[in-house]
Amino acid sequence: MKKIYVSVIGAGECSSEIEKTAYQTGKLIAEKGAVLICGGLGGVMNAAAQGASDSGGLVIGILPSSNRAGESKYLSASIPTGMGNARNALVVQSGDVVIAISGGYGTLSEIGLALKMGKPVVGIKTWELDRIGSSEIIKVETPEEAVEKAFGLVE
Repeated sequence: MKKIYVSVIGAGECSSEIEKTAYQTGKLIAEKGAVLICGGLGGVMNAAAQGASDSGGLVIGILPSSNRAGESKYLSASIPTGMGNARNALVVQSGDVVIAISGGYGTLSEIGLALKMGKPVVGIKTWELDRIGSSEIIKVETPEEAVEKAFGLVE
């Protein structure tokens, strides 16, 4: 069976409810043996990284800066890009599937890039995008549904 890579994207700052959702999502991704890719900083990224790390998973952070300052302590490895927000393209390109949790405009840009790249996007409490009446984000309510759907799309 091939190794699955899941990009988790979302708000850099978020509520404790969203942090719990991201933590559980990361935990479930690791329990399924997949690699978690994220932007490597705070909020959803940090919580998902912690969930995966606590479950023994591999977590790779693709950082916007040219150094590792401010990176999540739960990363297994980090890649400083010096690309700023342009690193969003690398975050989504690195995954086989994308799970979006909450998020601001950075997350919106990642969702748009993922869809443009033909990557499936599963969303929990994130942006609503309609294109001629049909949503391109697969909407789910829970981390369990998100991970089950994401793996179903790539296995």
